[in-house]
Amino acid sequence: MSWLILFFAGLFEIGWAIGLKYSEGFTRVWPSVWTAVSMLISVVLLGIAMKTLPVGTAYAVWVGIGAIGTVILGVCLFGDPVNIPRTISLLLIVAGIIGLKLASAD
Repeated sequence: MSWLILFFAGLFEIGWAIGLKYSEGFTRVWPSVWTAVSMLISVVLLGIAMKTLPVGTAYAVWVGIGAIGTVILGVCLFGDPVNIPRTISLLLIVAGIIGLKLASAD
């Protein structure tokens, strides 16, 4: 169950990272509200997941999910660049997340 909670924490991390872009430096009200709520939910869920998962593994997976999702949405929503070095870097993050999951006792 902790892994599922951690996955949703990562999704909310993506939500607040993308929300930061839409908030335009917290100058737009509703994107700023979404960003703040997403931050809170993300951190609370991360804390719940850390009750049973190793702290380093949970944090790294949370950050990895957020990074991968944010890069993908950055490409889709904002036209961020897609190139071989960025793609290889994302694949390395995915490999790291899988490795941490496989190496975790939980």
